[in-house]
Amino acid sequence: MALSDPQIQSLSPSALAYIGDAVYELYVRTAYLFPPRRSQTYHHLVVEHVKAERQAKHLQTLIPYLTDGELEVIRRGRNAALRKNRRVEPSVYQQASSFETLIGHLYVADSHRLWQLLGHLRLGSTPENLP
Repeated sequence: MALSDPQIQSLSPSALAYIGDAVYELYVRTAYLFPPRRSQTYHHLVVEHVKAERQAKHLQTLIPYLTDGELEVIRRGRNAALRKNRRVEPSVYQQASSFETLIGHLYVADSHRLWQLLGHLRLGSTPENLP
């Protein structure tokens, strides 16, 4: 879904993170469709990837591949992550929010680039084998 540049620029980092969270979860759910599993197993696999700690690690994996513009989107997402989450450290929460902001931004601005970057993430492993 490509929006115009003015529309993209008008979106707040929290709006981009909101859509990025949904896009990323759908991406992870799709990655685990095969082989068929029980619903509880699907849920466990997805939760392992969408939690803040894993998203922060995924962001670190992507950093070497990002453009200056994408790094700016991450900076905006980090600075907008002011909410306190008692479950994770503030720095982890900021990184996870930055990751979601980047995913949301690329979803609305450049879906080809989004899928290219998501291809760098290791999702096909079982949770026990993940970094």
